[in-house]
Formats: sequence, structure tokens, C-alpha cells
Amino acid sequence: MKYFLILVVFAVGELKAQAPDSIYMPNICSAKLYLKGNQLAYPVISPGGDSQLELVFDDLDADVKSYYYTYQLCNADWKPVEISTFDYIKGFAQNQITDYRYSSVALVHYTHYHIRLPETNSHITLSGNYLLKVYLNNDTAQLAFTKRLLVVQNAVAISAQILQPMNPQFSGTHQKLQFTVNSKSLTISSPFQQLHVVILQNNRWDNAIYMGNPSFYSGTTFQYNSDDIPVFPGGNQWRYIDLQSFRFQSDRIAKADYQKNGTVLYAKPDKDRSGQPYYFYGDNNGAYVMQTTDLVDPNWQADYARVHFAFVPPDKTPFEDKDLYLMGEFTGYKINDATKMTFNATTGAYEGTALLKMGLYNYAYVTLNSHDRSSGPSFEFTEGNFFETENNYDILVYYRPLGSRADQLVGMYSLNTMNTVR
Repeated sequence: MKYFLILVVFAVGELKAQAPDSIYMPNICSAKLYLKGNQLAYPVISPGGDSQLELVFDDLDADVKSYYYTYQLCNADWKPVEISTFDYIKGFAQNQITDYRYSSVALVHYTHYHIRLPETNSHITLSGNYLLKVYLNNDTAQLAFTKRLLVVQNAVAISAQILQPMNPQFSGTHQKLQFTVNSKSLTISSPFQQLHVVILQNNRWDNAIYMGNPSFYSGTTFQYNSDDIPVFPGGNQWRYIDLQSFRFQSDRIAKADYQKNGTVLYAKPDKDRSGQPYYFYGDNNGAYVMQTTDLVDPNWQADYARVHFAFVPPDKTPFEDKDLYLMGEFTGYKINDATKMTFNATTGAYEGTALLKMGLYNYAYVTLNSHDRSSGPSFEFTEGNFFETENNYDILVYYRPLGSRADQLVGMYSLNTMNTVR
């Protein structure tokens, strides 16, 4: 069976860059890193804490390989820190992943790998951004994929609220954050050089806002309350598709084609929602969960299906000077050739395909200007932006001691629009 992967394999030059949350080998699928027991929880731990993470992934070659992992400390902008691993890892810097199991029942064969982190023989000792790198044969040049994880030391106090922007141009479509950081016992003599703040919406780094200098500070208190920053487009509730069973199709499946070596599913065509009123329903804010109603253990029993998506633009006419992309956690929130939808003049719809494991998936369609990609992906013409949209936000506070070469993650504060929007 030809596998249609949603993530593209990067060129050699990009491989050396080791971009976060990227897959470099086409046989890797369904790679997730999350807080133990909760697939929706972002991988966040504390130095020396008791929390554990779970790393899972499938190898579609369905054989056994020698996978290893290591940690790479990065600064707030995810550029690697040039210090020795001995400065931030206690124990072994490189470890083998030995827990694996062959798939059972599934028509698409694979080998499922699983590990809980940190292991007893390898601990992270410094707070900050970390790149978890998985590679073959104890050779870091054979990189399979990377995942982000955060190690936070709660050394600052953060208070925040979400407001409706005062600017009438954004008041109905965007959401604004206002927050204060109290450095408590940290010595911040040069806040413009030592303090950095990053804001995430729904655990996405592709649209993260890197804050500039605080609007005001006095003593240990730093206030961020600019009228224009940080302001995020509200987006809409994410679309969903239920793939927990391939035998009993959910309401989002138009038809199924059962083949000897795999299943092909056709999702019902989606339409533009930008001109419709906002409607709330529960979602997972872009994430996906691997689970099944047909089998006992989705990790090694769940099957894969080639899923066809279709988006029908207004008047069945392609967007002018815009490309359309499928987006969600399962795409890595990547904008590339693998996530790009192709317009079919016969059906009047954009079409794309992804290989997905049984589970519940959130997704959205975004546009990107064909000639000026600097503005980034937009929900405006496909999903719409609404101030009322339910979103999660995370405020990450980084601190660099004078003379240090690494940013420390000294505070993290999470909030949701349903509880704090005013």
C-alpha cells in the first residue's frame, strides 16, 4: 500500500537545522509527546519533579529498529544553546527506546514504540525549552523526528486576563491578553535584556507572539498591557472527524472503501464558515486523540486509513492569489506541500489526503497568500474569526541571568477564554 503521509520529509539542509515538531523519516507516523495519561496535555514538567511524559510513535516499516533519544536545550526562540549536555542532563545523554510491540489485527502493519520520560537514568536539571530528538542506531545524523517539551521552574508569579480589543477593527474578531509578571526573588537588573515572554494560543508555535519590552515596570512588577499586543485572531471552533471505528462510520464520513491492504475513507465535503454566525460546541482546540471503540488497545491494535478531505469554496471558485492548507495537530501545524489542498475543477472543491490512525481529530482549513507568505496562515476566508471563540492561552516567561548563555523558563500561566474573557 502506498502511504500518504501528512508530513513532508525535509531536505538535507533543513535536517541539519533540526526544526521542532518535525518528521524526517517517511516511515514515522502518529508521533505524540504528552503528559502521562492525558493525550491532550502539553508536555510540561519541572526540574526534579515527579511528573512523567509519554512518547509514542509508529514505524510503518513494521520491523524493529534501534531508536535512541536525547534532549537539546534551546533558548526562547528555539535556537539551540551551545553548552555541554553535562550542564543540563544528569545521567545518560543518549538512551535507547526498547519498549515496542507489533501491530495486531490492523491491515496497515506497523511497529508501535512507547517510552515514559524522564527515565531514572537521565534527568533534565535546568528549566527551559527542550527539543526531544529521536534518531536511529545511536547516530544523531539519522534523525527520525523531533518534539518540543517545556521544563518550567516556577520562580515568578503571573496574573492575566483576556479582554475584548478596544480597536473597533478587531473587537469582534480578536482576543487580547493583559498580564503582569512579578519576579519575586529573581534579580532582574536589566529587564529589557534578561526578560522574555512568549504567548501561545492552543499550544501552537506557528502563530506564537514573542513579546517586546514590558509596558511598565516598577521594582519586581512588570506589566504588559499595550493596546495592540498581544492580540490574536479568535478563529473558530475546530472542525472534527470521528475515526474511532472504520466499521461504523460517524456522521462526518460520506463513504468507505474497504480494501485488502487498508481502508480509504471519504469525509463529507466541508463548506466555508466565515460568513456564518459563531456557534459554540466542544472541541480539543486543534489536537487529536488516538482511541478506538472497536478494539482494546489503540496503541498497537488501531488501524490506519487513508482519509480524503474536501473543502468547497464559495461559488465553487478557487481563491484568487491564495493557497489552501489543512491544519491541525496531526499536520504538525505545518504549511508545506504535504498539507496543501489541490483544487479540482470537476468537483469545484479543494482536495487533500492524510494517513490517520483511529481516533478523534480536530482540523481546520487556512489560506496563505500565494505571493506574500509573510502574513502567515489565516482563518479569515475559511473558518472566520470570532471574539467569542473558546481558546486556551499560555504565557511563558523566560529569564537569562547576567553572563549566562541560556534562557531559563521561570514561569508558565494558562488561561481559557470561557473563564476569563471580559
